[in-house]
Amino acid sequence: MEGFGLSDLDLYDYQLPRERIAQDPLATRSDARLMLVDRSTGSIDHYHVRDLPDLLRSEDTLVLNNSQVVPARLVGYRTSTSGRWQGLFLKADESTGVWELLTKTRGTLKQGESLTIQDRHGRDGMRLKVVARTETGNLLVTPELPDTFVPLEEDSNQPLDSPVDWLQRFGRIPLPPYIRDGQMVDADTTNYQTVFAKEPGSVAAPTAGLHFTDKLLSQVQSKGVETCEVTLHVGIGTFRPIQTDRLEDHVMHEEWLRVDQDTVDRINSRRQSGGRCIAVGTTSVRVLESAAESGQLNPLAGKTDLFIRPPHSFQVVDTMITNFHLPRSSLLVLVSAFASRELIMKAYQEAIAQEYRFFSYGDAMMIV
Repeated sequence: MEGFGLSDLDLYDYQLPRERIAQDPLATRSDARLMLVDRSTGSIDHYHVRDLPDLLRSEDTLVLNNSQVVPARLVGYRTSTSGRWQGLFLKADESTGVWELLTKTRGTLKQGESLTIQDRHGRDGMRLKVVARTETGNLLVTPELPDTFVPLEEDSNQPLDSPVDWLQRFGRIPLPPYIRDGQMVDADTTNYQTVFAKEPGSVAAPTAGLHFTDKLLSQVQSKGVETCEVTLHVGIGTFRPIQTDRLEDHVMHEEWLRVDQDTVDRINSRRQSGGRCIAVGTTSVRVLESAAESGQLNPLAGKTDLFIRPPHSFQVVDTMITNFHLPRSSLLVLVSAFASRELIMKAYQEAIAQEYRFFSYGDAMMIV
């Protein structure tokens, strides 16, 4: 077809049987399957994540995203009418205390109106006072506690000094809609968080990292593999499919990242000695490639809107560990830029045939 090239989104589509979408993680994270995809030979082999110590080399560096998922999903009702309401925390203005929320409710909430937020157990908690709407339709609110609020004994000494404090008390884990229609259970509080998460700020988990356990990390390190951490706070854009037919027309969402000098030095030193930089997850890939846009990896803290698509020239990442991604998504385009679209589509069809588990709670792929 005339004009039908690698830039067309239709080339990044595939049909996935619904039963292949994982609804819960495995009892042991590292028991997830691991497809090994070799870019140089085109070969595909099958392992488990627990086999990583045998697949890594002592001179390698494993890069982990230490961002922590915050309970950004807010559920409750309009205080005056009891009409159901829900939204997603996006960000807060530290100088004014105003929060910006994504909400499907449009046009009916008025300035000064309040929303009562219920915690994950259904108990009434904080209230959000409506300030205004943004030009894009997002809701601006300020949080407050009603005079009638009585905290539980275990919550009475917990501060409410920051947005994260409020969300930890009254928010819910913002699961993607393909997991139980976005409805969390108590186990998700632990399951939808990596064991190395420490920097609060994400509204979705860096899911490739969910496969790691403390035991597996210890085994990897015992082999001599260096592990280091970067931070990228996953934003709401990760839930959104690409809406444009041509990839070059897609505007990538911004996400906050940080990679420090010590991490840069360790990665550069190991690569100069022949070791591979192995990024765990597309989020780690975006950090490293954003920090190396000049051709050399440097420390970086700030926002990135880097959209990795063919023919991106990878500067730092030598190997990638990643989950299986949604059709027509920027993440599927990213892994295709790394391994070629043809090889990735071949691997995805193989995964479907071999009954791999897909998406956030699903299995993984290691591209070498």
